[in-house]
Amino acid sequence: MKVLMINSVCGVGSTGRIAADLSRVLEREGHQSIVAYGRKEPMGEVEHIRIGTDLDVKAHGAYARLLDRTGFGSRGATKDFLLWAEAYDPDLIHLHNLHGYYLHVGLLFDYLRKTGKPVVWTLHDCWPFTGHCAYFDYVGCGRWREGCFSCPQKGEYPASLLLDNSKSNYRKKRALFTGLPRMTVVTPSRFLGSLARESFLGEYPLRVIPNGIDLETFRPREGTAREKYGLGDGPIVLGVANVWEDRKGLRDFCQLAELLPEEYTVALVGLSPQQMEGLPAKIKGIPRTDSTEELAQLYSLAQVFVNPTWEDNFPTTNLEALACSTPVITYATGGSPEALDETCGLTVNRGDVEALARGIQEQRFSREACLARSRRFGKDGMFEAYLALYQALL
Repeated sequence: MKVLMINSVCGVGSTGRIAADLSRVLEREGHQSIVAYGRKEPMGEVEHIRIGTDLDVKAHGAYARLLDRTGFGSRGATKDFLLWAEAYDPDLIHLHNLHGYYLHVGLLFDYLRKTGKPVVWTLHDCWPFTGHCAYFDYVGCGRWREGCFSCPQKGEYPASLLLDNSKSNYRKKRALFTGLPRMTVVTPSRFLGSLARESFLGEYPLRVIPNGIDLETFRPREGTAREKYGLGDGPIVLGVANVWEDRKGLRDFCQLAELLPEEYTVALVGLSPQQMEGLPAKIKGIPRTDSTEELAQLYSLAQVFVNPTWEDNFPTTNLEALACSTPVITYATGGSPEALDETCGLTVNRGDVEALARGIQEQRFSREACLARSRRFGKDGMFEAYLALYQALL
């Protein structure tokens, strides 16, 4: 079997690691797989091809920021890529994140219709069925159910500085993304699956396949991270995000740090240099790291991993923390609680920072229970589910 993976990144970030890992498993099982990506340098030993160039990404980004046309730039880069794809002639095409300023979705779906190949589309957020945004929980918007307009999140990723084309984008996406006779939609969480069923993508067969992580990489680890980042001798409350903003709980962490006793150290991984300069004194800022080994050390150091996200699908950070034997406290947001049970974590109402503080000080979850729970989310189980789906579709 020949598979073509398409994602914004390859081998970096949660979606990039999933695409690259799946591709490696296919190769290991005797199949052929290539990851087509659009941004950043690929990581890991996996066969890949880039769609376009840095200049294409910048031009698409400028087009999207001015005219609210994310996913409708990169026309030349997409045409060149699709010529390559026709020559590669995959048996199956697996889509992941199509936003990210690297791909023209209209040209891509015209190609998918023409080829008639089986398609798997893993949704990592809500962008495929909205007119603009990747998530809408934060503002409580339900316009995506009938047709977007007057987007309340025009200034949020993928931000538009001038026009609001959410109504037109919604109509274009609905026309493009529906009617493929051989497409199956996959979501990592039951939460996102329920939203997809309500959307225009609800016409497709839908599977829930939880994200899986590498339990060899994410496991209890010792190291020098405590000394390296000056985290002191007391209990550590850890937060991790690719991009920190209020939706990911940055403001909540600032409030939380004030509520915890002095012996606690709050450490946030993934902050920008500007954010680190403006942190409250009670929070230790740690820049983003692509070293999974160092990240596992930080998870292992923490007494508790806190995920006060206001919008999310099925965050792999929760799984990574559990695999490093660290209990998780999260808001009842999206699919975030789906990784937990009563033995390894706690869910509190979104925005209840005082409940977070109480949970941190009162939690008595065993590290053994966290490890046991994490074994449900090993990446081998995810691979087996996807391989079975590929074979069924072929």
